[in-house]
Amino acid sequence: MVVTLDDTKRNAIAIKLAGMKSVQKLIIENEQQLLKQGLDTEIADRIRDFLKDDEKNLGILETVIGQYGIQAEPKQAIQQMIETVRKLFQGSELSLYEKVFQHELLKHQQAMTGLIIHKAAQKVGADVMLAIGPLNTINFENRAHQEQLKGVLEILGVRELTGQDADQGIWARVQDAVAAFSGVVGSAVTQTSDKKDMNIQDAIRLDHGKVNTLFTELLQSNDPQKIQEYFGQIFKDLTAHAEAEEEVVYPRVRPFYGQDNTQELFDEQAEMKRVLQEIKALSPSSSQFKDKVRQLMEAVGDHMRQEESTMFAAIRNNLSSDQSEQLATEFKAAKTRIQQKLGVVSESKM
Repeated sequence: MVVTLDDTKRNAIAIKLAGMKSVQKLIIENEQQLLKQGLDTEIADRIRDFLKDDEKNLGILETVIGQYGIQAEPKQAIQQMIETVRKLFQGSELSLYEKVFQHELLKHQQAMTGLIIHKAAQKVGADVMLAIGPLNTINFENRAHQEQLKGVLEILGVRELTGQDADQGIWARVQDAVAAFSGVVGSAVTQTSDKKDMNIQDAIRLDHGKVNTLFTELLQSNDPQKIQEYFGQIFKDLTAHAEAEEEVVYPRVRPFYGQDNTQELFDEQAEMKRVLQEIKALSPSSSQFKDKVRQLMEAVGDHMRQEESTMFAAIRNNLSSDQSEQLATEFKAAKTRIQQKLGVVSESKM
């Protein structure tokens, strides 16, 4: 019987992602606190820009975690660190320079954690690489923020020690460094869009891409343990995706997509869940296992094509951009809640 548990590597990445999300929330809190400190206009404007970026990046992290498919809790040590920094920022023990210094360290921590997750994903599977891909935007943006924070630190540090302003030429050097990052990664460094979230079509398409990758990895593998691992992730991803669509998306599109078309999607997913349960009862080394998986992959593929053609077209023709983005937000929230209900929450004991 296939056991739908995550292997150690996947759980470890999930815990790191949970830690990043918690630290990201702290970064946002800290920037809100810094804006209450009576900063110079130019520094305050830069912090406001950081805050806008970081609020978007929190949304990206939430998307990545939902796409990754494993809800986890951060390590206890990370939670303790966050509480310590939060108290320092809210208190009067640290000077403004020292608070900004701590903030720059948090940005460095986020950039390094994101990089490590990216490198680890290369060792785990193509589906993991696909799921965590959007982290690159956050990683490079945190690096750009770090460079600007170095300029802020120089100004605040000199002012704290001498009571005089530092050479403002520091901003030119900072801008050169930021431009260098932009030259390497282009639009990945900064987010100029005012969108609050991706649209529902993009959110669904991300899920489709990941499960197609998982099917490919499973069918190419001859290792029963890896086959079990891949199917475990397929089982969880398809179940959470289907239930979130049935709860949030299908009721919303039914009025303009049509009763018959929408019911067909419900029926296809009911059949998909039935086949998932059949495969779950088989041994990964069984001769029937991959045949059943191929049957499932074909059915899921037909379902995806219908959604991405006629349903997506109906959404584009009947929902505004804001409505489509709101639907994506509700879909991702439902999927996260369902993942937790399905018992895929990994709690760190470290």
